[in-house]
Amino acid sequence: MLMGEYHHSLDDKNRLVIPTKFREELGDEFVIARGIEKCLYAYSRTEWEKLVAKLNTLPFTKKDARTFNRTFFSGATVCEFDKSGRINITSPLVSYAGLTKECVVIGVNDRLEIWSEEAFNDFLKVNSSNLEAIAENLFGED
Repeated sequence: MLMGEYHHSLDDKNRLVIPTKFREELGDEFVIARGIEKCLYAYSRTEWEKLVAKLNTLPFTKKDARTFNRTFFSGATVCEFDKSGRINITSPLVSYAGLTKECVVIGVNDRLEIWSEEAFNDFLKVNSSNLEAIAENLFGED
């Protein structure tokens, strides 16, 4: 399980240090893709294969399925860590997530998320006041 929040800087070559505990969970080779809320998702190969299996069940005749698959898979890339525990994030993914110097790396159960610090702070600000209602909607009695 991936969990926790870490702050790291993106260097001039679009490299980002990934915390050791996340590296161990992701494995030597993993996949980074566009996330849903202007962040990036990183999956271990095992979790990626589970997700791909689910996406393969979507009917290609549905426009929403085609749009989601195009957006999700076109930006996906296989990554490896360098000797310093950094990953190289492709320019299209950097641009999509609005990554600049300061980034936030969070563990979200089966995936890692990479956010620009500004976007993550905005996300927290917008959603922190709604957390109680969200929890009630998700976990409340039927």
